[in-house]
Amino acid sequence: MTANDNVAHAQHGHCNFTRAAEALHVSQPTLSQQIKQLEDTLGAPLLDRAGRSVRLTDAGEAYVRFARLALQDLQAGTRAMHDVQDLSRGSLRLAMTPTFTAYLTGPLLARFNSLYPAITLTIEEMTQDRIEAALAQDLLDIGIGFTGEHLPDIECQGLFVEELSLVASAAHPTLSRKQWLKLADFKQHPLVMLNSDFATRRYIDDYCRGLDVKPQITMEANSISAIIEIVRSTQLATILPSAVTRAQAGLHAVQIRPPLPQRTAALLSRKGAYRSAACMAFVELIKAPPAIG
Repeated sequence: MTANDNVAHAQHGHCNFTRAAEALHVSQPTLSQQIKQLEDTLGAPLLDRAGRSVRLTDAGEAYVRFARLALQDLQAGTRAMHDVQDLSRGSLRLAMTPTFTAYLTGPLLARFNSLYPAITLTIEEMTQDRIEAALAQDLLDIGIGFTGEHLPDIECQGLFVEELSLVASAAHPTLSRKQWLKLADFKQHPLVMLNSDFATRRYIDDYCRGLDVKPQITMEANSISAIIEIVRSTQLATILPSAVTRAQAGLHAVQIRPPLPQRTAALLSRKGAYRSAACMAFVELIKAPPAIG
């Protein structure tokens, strides 16, 4: 029974042998026999067969955890065998948190593609906790998020400091003429904000709670691009990275005093993970100042 079979069966562990056999494309008797042989070899029951469904025993949980790790290493080994050092072909699986898509993604990926046009990029936008989970499962090569607390098997390398500002339309009747704003005045401006699913919103909420400030939030959205368009078209302001105003036309950044704490953007990867030539090329590119914008 292969590591892949072990993991696939575990994924159906709360179902039954019939469904697990279908997922593995083998007959039920064959699967039952393979599992029994494995249990005899290991000297411990891996499955609790009592009741209407099949569940992993404690020994089974421990075995599957290491089987998953072994499968990840096998898949990494396969990618290493196919890796081409001269970057004449290859692939890269990348994810980043949503705010980066407003100012970093376009210039960075344009540069990478111009330098390495034969590399196939898969880019996803997701929250940092999902990025770390995907890295840990070897579903991603690299993530871009922030420093701070991370899962135990995630490696974090600081890249650059990101500054948050009040962002308004460049045609806003009052904010477009200001470079900074007192906290008392900030409270008077209606806002459109990311919803609480975003780490950026939680970061802002912590700042406001710490200063006992209740901002005037009149609209929420779960899309950075939607918020930018709303700010361009209305007198609502928002809080986003200052770099967004340099990358997006029609916006103006205003510093709040006292300022929002800075945060450090970071490169995230799985500890000990194999890095292909394409992955290493991307890491070098994002560490270069022009890529940060």
